[in-house]
Amino acid sequence: MTAPTSIRDCMHRNPLTIERGAPLVKAIELLVEFKLTGLTVLGVDQEPCGKITELDCIKAVLNAIYNDGSPENILVEQAMTHEVHSCSPDESIVEVAQNMIDSHQRRNAVVQNNKLVGQVSSSNILWALMEHSRKN
Repeated sequence: MTAPTSIRDCMHRNPLTIERGAPLVKAIELLVEFKLTGLTVLGVDQEPCGKITELDCIKAVLNAIYNDGSPENILVEQAMTHEVHSCSPDESIVEVAQNMIDSHQRRNAVVQNNKLVGQVSSSNILWALMEHSRKN
């Protein structure tokens, strides 16, 4: 097997996602059950529109508790980060790694023709960089 050189070589092809209108509790259940640190959020058109992380969830739950509200009433879109960090499957692992460092992001949606085709995490990038370095 050749060493990975593009995101296509190391991305998760069917990442878990959540819709923006889903209950926050559902996002928390997915994060805990699958031991994830974040999920890509999809809009009505199934295009990535943000992300929801463990920290986003903690912040939203604490805010609800402190304000005499119920976390059960919070939707993903109320707690998510609306900025989408993405890359294409054809981008170089080295370029994406540098972008992740520069933007302090641990995951990127992998998007092609405005559709989510995968996700790449910092651990995927780390593995790919090590494999890439062994090739040389």
